[in-house]
Amino acid sequence: MEEDVYFDAAYKGTKDFRQQQVRTTDATGFGAPSDDFAERGIDLNEQLIRNKPATFFMRVRGDAMVQAGIHDGDVVIVDRSIRPVSGKVVIAVLNGEMLIRRLEKTLNKVRLLPETPRLSPIDVDPFAEFSVWGVVTYVIHAV
Repeated sequence: MEEDVYFDAAYKGTKDFRQQQVRTTDATGFGAPSDDFAERGIDLNEQLIRNKPATFFMRVRGDAMVQAGIHDGDVVIVDRSIRPVSGKVVIAVLNGEMLIRRLEKTLNKVRLLPETPRLSPIDVDPFAEFSVWGVVTYVIHAV
């Protein structure tokens, strides 16, 4: 037997609220006039991720890219399906070490450029173990 609750708040907050619980029709079956102006919620996965199987989230350590707006502790969204071109911020693997840098490709030379005056650019040796792991598409930065 269920107990009746007589003293309960009518408003229970939005933590248990789901979008499907919005009532859009009345008892006669006609939609509410405001339904024409209802907007769908913002889905960050839909907005920030283009290719779900090839997208990864990584936390940045260090200050190599501060002038590009990427700070220590930020989360970067990396898409491995995007072709790395010169000028893009990339996650590179150089001799087994992952680095976040701006890629600079010229005709016969590859460089990894930091966005801070404290570090110097890295000229990639043609015989070094080097690969571009992915291209940074977005930065999630706490304010």
